Amino acid sequence: MSDESPAPARILYIDDDPGLGRLVQRSLQARGLSVELAASGEEGLARAQAGGFDLIALDHHMPGQTGLDLLPELRSLPEAPPVIYVTGSEDSRVAVAALKAGAVDYVWKDVQGQFRELLGEAVDTALRQEALRRDKERAEAAVREARDRAELLLREVNHRVANSLTLVAALARMQTNAVADPAAKQALEEMQARISAIAGIHRRLYTSQDVEAVELDAYLAGLVEELQLAMKASGRDHAIRLQAAPIRLATDKAVSLGVVVTELVTNAYKYAYPSETQGEIRVQVLCQEPGTLMLTVEDDGIGWTGDGEARGTGLGSRIIRAMASNLRSALTYAPGRIGTRAVLSFQT
Repeated sequence: MSDESPAPARILYIDDDPGLGRLVQRSLQARGLSVELAASGEEGLARAQAGGFDLIALDHHMPGQTGLDLLPELRSLPEAPPVIYVTGSEDSRVAVAALKAGAVDYVWKDVQGQFRELLGEAVDTALRQEALRRDKERAEAAVREARDRAELLLREVNHRVANSLTLVAALARMQTNAVADPAAKQALEEMQARISAIAGIHRRLYTSQDVEAVELDAYLAGLVEELQLAMKASGRDHAIRLQAAPIRLATDKAVSLGVVVTELVTNAYKYAYPSETQGEIRVQVLCQEPGTLMLTVEDDGIGWTGDGEARGTGLGSRIIRAMASNLRSALTYAPGRIGTRAVLSFQT
């Protein structure tokens, strides 16, 4: 460990009175500070532009100009040090103007010379405040860097997860083409749709600046398009009409919602309309009230109220219940209408 003491803070004192400047220099040096003098505004600005000062003390009255004329130029320097304004004027408007122009403090000159002690106290306070400000800036920069690095890593994870899920879906598709049993084919097709619903979330996350939420309308548009293409390839061709609110939804909720939409649309494709009959499936996700979304999936088919024995294996119904539970909600069916209308309301 080094025993070297830190270098003393460098102070620039700008004042056209050389005698007073030397008194201020001795007073501040007694506090362990390194003080350089400038006898005019031009000299002071040139020294400040050379850099290396931790603080500048600036007198108000100088030949041909005032400190108020020089202060904006000092504050516009790169890495500008704090400025303490020194004035013998009893007009408080001078001090107010100096503070508004960027001075961190001001000190009144007095005939007894007590201002040198006050200036020393003001310098110590300003240096402490500047050190705290710089420490805060460094800490905030470190936090931003760590956050950006974590988000970059998370996007990379989402990229890899999306690629892996796409590969799994492709393998399931290959297996679908390899089996002859219709029930097995249908089960594998449904599994592909479920995998695609989750993969779509991760694709949205690694292409977004926000890794905690997704644009709901864009995500559902991509999901519905994939579902329609998959179902058309399997011989079922129904139009899907989507209306989705342009809001951002947390990732975990978007995953659950996407799986529910996948199951309900798949069920509508399979059961809503008789064979060889085309129909429409409508998907809506709209703001019911502040903080609440309502999902509606409906068709004009043969109708289903949710009562009685589930058609098929019942796996889809169990998946819907599980996803609805994740959303702290439950799926309901609207009775007394043509076709089926499934509704799910949940808090965002």
